[in-house]
Amino acid sequence: MSVLPTARSWFNTLLHDSRSMGILLICCTAISLLLANGPLQAPWLQAWHLASPAPSFLHLPPTALHWINDGLMALFFLLAGLEIKRELRAGALATAQRALLPALAALGGMICPALLFLAVNAGGALRHGWAIPIATDIAFSLGILSLVGKRVPPSVKILLTALAIIDDLGAILTIAIFYTDSLHWMYVWSAGGCLLVLFLMNSYHVQRFRWYVLPGLILWYCMFNSGIHATVAGVLLAFFVPLPTISALEHKLHVPVNFMIMPLFALANTAILFPHPILPAIMHPLSAAVIAGLVIGKPLGIFCCSWLGVQAKLLALPADLGWKHLLGMGIMAGIGFTMSIFLSTLAFADTHGQDIAKIGVMAASLLAGITGILYFTFLKK
Repeated sequence: MSVLPTARSWFNTLLHDSRSMGILLICCTAISLLLANGPLQAPWLQAWHLASPAPSFLHLPPTALHWINDGLMALFFLLAGLEIKRELRAGALATAQRALLPALAALGGMICPALLFLAVNAGGALRHGWAIPIATDIAFSLGILSLVGKRVPPSVKILLTALAIIDDLGAILTIAIFYTDSLHWMYVWSAGGCLLVLFLMNSYHVQRFRWYVLPGLILWYCMFNSGIHATVAGVLLAFFVPLPTISALEHKLHVPVNFMIMPLFALANTAILFPHPILPAIMHPLSAAVIAGLVIGKPLGIFCCSWLGVQAKLLALPADLGWKHLLGMGIMAGIGFTMSIFLSTLAFADTHGQDIAKIGVMAASLLAGITGILYFTFLKK
């Protein structure tokens, strides 16, 4: 009689465990890479570029890959925006004192990787990929960190979560500012009108989210056609969702985003044909710069900015957090999978450039994850 409730409880725990999300993304990546480099190579690679059945005059995403990256990923950004708003209003970032350490750490963890990338690719078209190594993947990094168990103080996980959320905000702003093509002002002003409607709805305390859906869809359509990346619409919508509604909406979005949209994103965007031999691709200046940014730049920037903040007496480390733990957290922050791969698709228009950058992201994330596990495993308390 108790088997069904127990199974349901176990399944619910699995759905909300960051390790299961990370493992699922790893599996999807492995499957996609195997299919892209195996007997089903041609149909697998072509599947993501199938033309959309929508008539061209509607100006909607033209291929399956565009629908995933421009359409479905807007829901991922909506969920990220809700998390940012919740943490800013009533969470780890709610006060200046709470936010200062992860904010300084995140700032260093974005600036240093970008500078290292540019140091390797100072000139030429490759410099457009400078933003690829600035992001930290929340699901992957927390999932890998949880494998270390009790060797990690609780404040490390809290700080890494807050840092990754600020990283997401930085990446979102980067997309909006630096990866925007020429603007179509009619759509920009129309998007502004949608934001005004959302602002008025929020001001008049419209609580039910269903009333925000239609203005949100129109906002997404206007953003998609404006030249600003469409996924930014998800974040903008999130900031107008009433605070009491956020928790319930996050709960509703959790499973479809993390267990359907994100795996689909991983399958589509890691359908990469590996060059033979692969070593030259990993040693390519673009891939090498991404690896250097994530594996070296992330921990270096996070550690140095945090140390400077403490030395300037702007902040203090939590009681259970030592410098050795902060360094380990910085290493784990080099896992930049989801957002870094997404930024790779924006930085380069050609498939070859995107694939080389993605190979760098996957190699860096793997290296950062293994290094982080080994570091905490052999770290003396």
